[in-house]
Amino acid sequence: MTDALPAALIDQVSGKEMMDNLREIARWVKLSGAAEELESLGFLQQRMKAYGFRTQILLHDAYISLPGKAAVTVDGKALRCITQSFSRPGRVSGVPVYLGHGHDADFAGKDLAGRILLFEGMATPAVAQRASHAGAAGQLHISHHEHIHEMCISPVWGSPGASTLAELPTTVVCSVDNAEGGAIRDALAAGAQPVVTLEAEVDTGWRKTPILVAEMEAPHGGAEAPFILLSGHQDTWYHGVMDNGSANAGMMEAARLCALHHAKWQRGLRLCFWSGHSHGRYSGSAWYADTHWEELDRRCAAHVNVDSLGGAGATVLENAAAMTELRHLAAEAVQAQTDQTYKGKRKARNSDESFVGIGIPSMLGSISEQPARHAQARNALGWWWHTPHDLIDKVDEANLVRDTRVLTQVVWKLLAEPVLPLDHAATAASLVQELAGLSGRLAGRFEMEGLVTAATRLRDSAARIAGRTAKDAAAANAALMRASRALVPVDYTPGDRFGHAAALPLPAWATLQPIRDLAATEAGTDAEKFATVDATRARNRLAFALREAQAALDAADAALN
Repeated sequence: MTDALPAALIDQVSGKEMMDNLREIARWVKLSGAAEELESLGFLQQRMKAYGFRTQILLHDAYISLPGKAAVTVDGKALRCITQSFSRPGRVSGVPVYLGHGHDADFAGKDLAGRILLFEGMATPAVAQRASHAGAAGQLHISHHEHIHEMCISPVWGSPGASTLAELPTTVVCSVDNAEGGAIRDALAAGAQPVVTLEAEVDTGWRKTPILVAEMEAPHGGAEAPFILLSGHQDTWYHGVMDNGSANAGMMEAARLCALHHAKWQRGLRLCFWSGHSHGRYSGSAWYADTHWEELDRRCAAHVNVDSLGGAGATVLENAAAMTELRHLAAEAVQAQTDQTYKGKRKARNSDESFVGIGIPSMLGSISEQPARHAQARNALGWWWHTPHDLIDKVDEANLVRDTRVLTQVVWKLLAEPVLPLDHAATAASLVQELAGLSGRLAGRFEMEGLVTAATRLRDSAARIAGRTAKDAAAANAALMRASRALVPVDYTPGDRFGHAAALPLPAWATLQPIRDLAATEAGTDAEKFATVDATRARNRLAFALREAQAALDAADAALN
């Protein structure tokens, strides 16, 4: 392990530097692929060059959806409304069907073909997918308060390919505020038949979008040395000063300060500022993962993603997300910089997490949240999130400094520790616990002991090497990265390392889902036999991953003192 953080590193996080940068960032509305976005990216490039980083702007084709004009009328009365990214353009009319929050159970047993569906809450990919599969013509969403939030409703991760194009939404989608939407709901409940008309203009198609890449290599090892990826999206809804201008400012500040101590780096640092996050369902990071797959597989040791730092009133940092092998870094940084006890949460299927198939461990995203008593419905980032009100007054300089201190500590540890701080023992322990429950439910029906034995051995092997110094650091780190390549995909994907699962929730250890499905069947039934086919393949996939991870940890053991 390295010594403590350089004494000046955290103390030198500059609120003035970040707010000066943020005032410039706040000048532009940054729609994906728009001229203003590229212009604003030029400012970030200028600053990163001034901080000593080599930069380039990549332009690539991305499938982008920019909402235009919208209209909602109820019995001829116009309501305040917006449409959503990836809504189908057009006009539909009819008496709506109220479906609550749009869960699977809300759709069950209903003939909804050609209908307009009325939902509580912000528009989401999951609800849009259910509505499309049900053959609905339109969706109307009731905001949880007076503000209406811009949303991207595509469940397709990144730009669609020929294999996923059919999964794009097929309904006209609009959203209204709580009072006016609630009045429609209440009228339906009272037996009235209000006629709702939805109209949407949406500009959806291929555009050239930019990615700014800023890089500083490690002092030793050359162009092939491992690096840490620090990323955040640069495109915005409206001016998007908190989401995501404040994160861009925090990324630049963490990079600036770490660069002052470049001689102590053990690996390089690459920053990526994405387009297509807000209007292309992570099209920029997905494209980058696809087109740089081989290099990322060889060289990227960890990914730190940053979103919406320093929000006014955002006092809760205990929930910052991290994959299991990086939770200890998040806990240490949150405790050190805020004195809050870290609880943590699992990395979700969002926030440009386009690198899980490659097997790159990841952490963060948003660092601070609004306290529960102020958070409304699903949104813990502030009532102004994804609205025109996301302006510079929504960023608290002191909170931005605090969040960036957490970020800087995390990035520094990943850059400067001689042995990568990846806690594979914790990851394996979580798998052992998951397998134990399934093994008990499937006793006598499906062999699980081999998986349990392999996962237990992996956990114990990882625990033995934790905290040891390296006689051959390069070999040890390569082995630890190989273990991540085996474990992260079976935890965070259904099993495909080269594609992208839909932008929908996935369970922990997603590869195990066919085995969970088997456990839910009744013994001796045809359903059990069908499920066994998929469960067997899932078991093979996980057994292979555990074997690969074990070989990697055995190699790491040999390279450590």
